[in-house]
Amino acid sequence: MSDERTATTDPEAPVKLDASSKPSLAAAIRALAPGRRGWISMAEAAHLFSAKDADYAFGEMDDDGNRNLASFAATTPRHRYDFMPVEGRLYFVSD
Repeated sequence: MSDERTATTDPEAPVKLDASSKPSLAAAIRALAPGRRGWISMAEAAHLFSAKDADYAFGEMDDDGNRNLASFAATTPRHRYDFMPVEGRLYFVSD
């Protein structure tokens, strides 16, 4: 079953967030209900926060990318982020 279909049939399923810009992503994260998860692709995250190619973004050699993401996350209090590289996703969770 595709993510899109799961999201429409399972209200607890993670939602795809708008990663067209940092302000759009911040707004989408703030709109998450408490306990709800949203995600963007690692390629989208790399485009927004890292100067490295998506395959290398947020790795141990990407201090700037990690710092940029942490700085962005600080603008969305009560939310945390989790990398899921096997899924190719960066999740944001509303606490």
